[in-house]
Amino acid sequence: MVTLAPEAPLLPAPRRSVLRRRSAVPGFGLTLGLTVTILSLVVLIPLAAVVIQSAKLSPAEFARAAFSERAVHAYLLSFGTSFIAAVINGVFGVLTAWALVRYNFIGKTLLNGLVDLPFALPTAVAGISLATLYSPNGWVGQLLTPLGIKAAYNPTGIVIALTFIGLPFVVRTLEPVLRDLAADVEEASASLGANRLQTIVRVVLPALGPAWLTGFALAFARGVGEYGSVIFIAGNRPFVSEIAPLLITIQLQQFELPAASSIAVVMLGVSFVMLLVINAIQAWSRRMG
Repeated sequence: MVTLAPEAPLLPAPRRSVLRRRSAVPGFGLTLGLTVTILSLVVLIPLAAVVIQSAKLSPAEFARAAFSERAVHAYLLSFGTSFIAAVINGVFGVLTAWALVRYNFIGKTLLNGLVDLPFALPTAVAGISLATLYSPNGWVGQLLTPLGIKAAYNPTGIVIALTFIGLPFVVRTLEPVLRDLAADVEEASASLGANRLQTIVRVVLPALGPAWLTGFALAFARGVGEYGSVIFIAGNRPFVSEIAPLLITIQLQQFELPAASSIAVVMLGVSFVMLLVINAIQAWSRRMG
């Protein structure tokens, strides 16, 4: 005679709250709600207000205000000088970050602090200082004038100002990556027969690529919207050295709010597209790496 063993009692299913990992931060719903609320109040609603204000114009009036000859020249000047300044910062930012990370030298702490000076210095103070230095009678300007170089009150002055305020973005973005890139990698490349140029091109620069693009995008975006440090050294002459943010201010002073909003919408759209392209290049670089 076979005796069947009694069935084991069924254990209650564990509660989901027991299995869920506890977190020190609030739940997803609360966190997402707060994030969306703050983002809406700080970014989305102000930008939407600019678009709504420009929508008060008819398509013909919008085109007349946003794409006048004066406005187009201001766009080209703002985006062009910002791009040139970002490229300059991209070159010297790499060299500065490399020196701060790879070497110890006298005055390193002072240099490290000077890199962050544009963050703390009011833009108006920076603009007055640059205009004083690079004006024809300034300490630097009087040396450049005999050479036929006019650094202030023209587009060259705008590039100087945008380079000054954009350098920290590139340096501070590259520094953590350079610290993680151990010097052993360079030594291994040299041991395999690579010269210095090959090591830089094939080892160092590919590792810095995504971070460099991030710093470049930040410096470019900062330059496009810069106002305070530029107006003092630019000269602000229409069709010569008038940037788009200054043109918006002029329209506001003339109580042409829809026209100013139209120019702002064009700048917003172009900036968004350029940053989107740069972010796409960054994502592609990460996948290829």
